[in-house]
Amino acid sequence: MNDDKPFYQHHVFFCMNVRDGKDARQSCGNCGSEKAQKHAKKRIKELGLSGEGKVRINQAGCLDRCEEGPVLVVYPEGTWYTYVDTQDIDDIIDTHLVGGKVVERLKI
Repeated sequence: MNDDKPFYQHHVFFCMNVRDGKDARQSCGNCGSEKAQKHAKKRIKELGLSGEGKVRINQAGCLDRCEEGPVLVVYPEGTWYTYVDTQDIDDIIDTHLVGGKVVERLKI
């Protein structure tokens, strides 16, 4: 591996935090983040974009932005997104991860 390049071109973290209780604040895990993360992981594999030097889709604990969520963050850029459904996830994949452009309508 070349030490000058990151291990992954893009590393995507989906907040999966779940808060319970009647007084609990909103949490990404209660807003469909598991379904979205699994969809992204499957789609990246189907596109042949997974693996070293490519794209990694990960689960994360609380990213502390649940009120804006559900949320994900793309590194190394540090671009934060919110989303509603798998169409939004596809837009992030197609536009940002493949096309290299930020999806302004979903950016936090």
